[in-house]
Amino acid sequence: MQNYIVGVSRKTLHTGEIMLGYITQFWEQFNWGQLFDALSRVLAVLICLTVHETCHGLAALALGDPTAKRMHRLSFNPLHHIDWLGLLAMFLCGFGWAKPVPVDMRYFKNPKAGMALTALAGPVSNFLLALLAISGMWLLSVLAPVNAFVIWFFSFLMNLAVLSIGLGLFNLIPIPPLDGSKILFSFLPEKAYYTLMRYERYGMLVMLLIVWLDLGGSYLSSAILAVYQWMVGIFF
Repeated sequence: MQNYIVGVSRKTLHTGEIMLGYITQFWEQFNWGQLFDALSRVLAVLICLTVHETCHGLAALALGDPTAKRMHRLSFNPLHHIDWLGLLAMFLCGFGWAKPVPVDMRYFKNPKAGMALTALAGPVSNFLLALLAISGMWLLSVLAPVNAFVIWFFSFLMNLAVLSIGLGLFNLIPIPPLDGSKILFSFLPEKAYYTLMRYERYGMLVMLLIVWLDLGGSYLSSAILAVYQWMVGIFF
């Protein structure tokens, strides 16, 4: 019996050593750089979406609509704005969405103009965020010593700038329910404006089809690159 117990113990110890070897090998071979890059991208996306949606709410509040404030959407906490399906779609398809900030245009003195300005606040905030990120890149290049953390943070700021520009430009496309449609529609007569607003929820299907067919993707990429290079030229 004692020999049996000793034999089982040795076998268990040998199995444990093998498992430990596998774990050690996995740990050593795991590409931590790709993991940190992915986490950096996730963080950048969350920041871009959060700033975008919060600024919609702030603009609406400034114009007299307290709806977003009452629903606790004037927050820079990403959890208040994330649509998990939209976030997943962004990483899988390159096209996603956050929970739209509620806006009640009846509070605006001029409903169409108020909605247009509220919509415009989102893309504008993204362009300002991109400028802030690029200014941070410039400060790092001038003041910070070169080390692993500085290189990672510089890369993060660059990702943040590019993604923020992309989100801003994408939302200026005049297809409902994107911000560009609310800006463009504000120039239409009242009857046409409210008719199109009633059907804006179907625009999401149009956007999914456009993304699936990859229509205009190259033009958007070129626009993002052009704006990014222009902003970089301001500081560098």
